[in-house]
Amino acid sequence: MQPNKKSGQKIPPKHINARDTFLIQPKGIGTVLTNRFSFTINFASSFGLGSVLAAAVLTTGCNLTEANQNDAANEAKSIDLLNVSYDVSRDFYKDYNPLFNANYQQKHPSIKVNINQSHGGSSKQALSVANGLQADVVTFNQESDMNLLVEKGLVASDWQQALPNNAVPYTSTMVLLVRAGNPKGIKDWADLARNDIAVVLPNPKTSGTARYAFLGAYGYGLHHFKEKVQSPAKTDVFIKKLLANVVTYDNGARAATTSFTQRGLGDVLITTENEANLVAQQFAMGQVDIVYPSYSIEIANPVAVVTAVTDTAGKTKAANAYLKGLWDKPAQELMAEMYMRPSDEQVLAAHKDTLPDIETFEPVAVFGPWAEIMDTFFVDGGRFDQLARTK
Repeated sequence: MQPNKKSGQKIPPKHINARDTFLIQPKGIGTVLTNRFSFTINFASSFGLGSVLAAAVLTTGCNLTEANQNDAANEAKSIDLLNVSYDVSRDFYKDYNPLFNANYQQKHPSIKVNINQSHGGSSKQALSVANGLQADVVTFNQESDMNLLVEKGLVASDWQQALPNNAVPYTSTMVLLVRAGNPKGIKDWADLARNDIAVVLPNPKTSGTARYAFLGAYGYGLHHFKEKVQSPAKTDVFIKKLLANVVTYDNGARAATTSFTQRGLGDVLITTENEANLVAQQFAMGQVDIVYPSYSIEIANPVAVVTAVTDTAGKTKAANAYLKGLWDKPAQELMAEMYMRPSDEQVLAAHKDTLPDIETFEPVAVFGPWAEIMDTFFVDGGRFDQLARTK
């Protein structure tokens, strides 16, 4: 086992004059967070083709983006992108989107890109896209979720080669978030199996973060007891005790954060490094401490364009630019500032005071390919179910 160092409002009746411009901001779109979500409709000064198409948008409800793209009378084009992502990435993308827009607008002054965000448990999000949610880009925290969309023909099979670093712009790791002053004296994974500890953890059936949490603890057990995944007797006993201490399985990582910080459940929350720091710096400042375990798991956060959607809508170029921008220096710096570990080694090195060295392992190096990990641990009746039901 080799450690790896490093989410239609109606237009009120109004007389339409030549060159009038309306801004429409739709609301109530489920899990999609509206972020710079706007449509601009330009009416030509005469009743030509442009006016007919624009009027058709208002009267028939056809896609505004498509109308803009096909209307030669428009002076500018508006493209709407939906980024379907995992739960705790929302804060990063909320800040990344303005960076991307400013840079893209400089290069393409006649094109406006409107970014919308949708967030939830990574696997739940992947399933929503597989079942019809029209994502333009997906930014997950687990390769198996991306593989599902490849199998469905929504993401290209060579998605890892389409972007640098196998399409992983940043990584993270699992840490332990405890109450201020660490009253239970939690220092490592082993303490989570004690009889006096209450653990908060998302549901590994719906949350990629929770899978990493489970695998992080399991990998620690294998490492600590010097066992192999094929014969994990002592590790299984350890994990049974840990799971017996779990007081809630929330659907996603942010819901687990809420359970720990606002509902007051548990002595320790198992979460990602960036989420833990966000909680410590913003959500619950002065109420929590972060404990770095001695040995933890590396979390890869893959991204891809949903070409089955963007090719049809004519948005692939903009979608590619959106994801490629994640490797630009300002985006990499933003990642580090938000306690994500950027793929740019120089940027990472410059933030060692807030992103300390920690011994980590890659899940595929210990447990095998993600398809095998899912079949072994997370299918119905798999090892997680077996260990979780044994109290």
